Amino acid sequence: MITMYRPGGGLLHRTPAGPKLLTVMALALAISLAPASPWLLAGAAALVLGGYLLTGLGLPELGRQLWGLRWLVLVMLVPQAVFLSLPAAAVNVTRVVVVVLLAALVTLTTRTEDLIDAIARALGPLRRFRVNPNRIALMLSMTITTVPVIAGFATQVREAQRARGVPVQPLAFVVPLLVMALKHSDDLADALTARGID
Repeated sequence: MITMYRPGGGLLHRTPAGPKLLTVMALALAISLAPASPWLLAGAAALVLGGYLLTGLGLPELGRQLWGLRWLVLVMLVPQAVFLSLPAAAVNVTRVVVVVLLAALVTLTTRTEDLIDAIARALGPLRRFRVNPNRIALMLSMTITTVPVIAGFATQVREAQRARGVPVQPLAFVVPLLVMALKHSDDLADALTARGID
């Protein structure tokens, strides 16, 4: 499994996985459901900045995360700008970026096995309904760690198009990105099957 974990001794590295996940879930809901306002976006941006500073990795890591999301932002912004007003599209994209950066912050400061264990413990009561918490935890963990992979694919696609002189076109960008994402999911499924995980 691909992981973004960066070893460190900061406050967030020492915080257990469970509280971090609960905090990010609560923040994601608040950011997504709260009425849009400049104060909300400014507060969310300040929260993300403070979080990355607390990791001990600082602004360089935040810059790398933002740079990795640039094409994902483009793919989200263009269709929304067509069907909504540009300010509304910018607000929606900013919310998504903030939530993704917060999720990345969790994976940067938490080992993947700790994430899986925390999710599996939280879902333990579902065993009485014949639900396997370990499988759900694995699925959620893979979802979190796949976000930067897809962002990396987006960077590769755009760099390849730039090298060939292809102008920025949403359809020409999305199709190869989708193909790469599907191939990655097939490879991941094969790897899981090879390890006996159905």
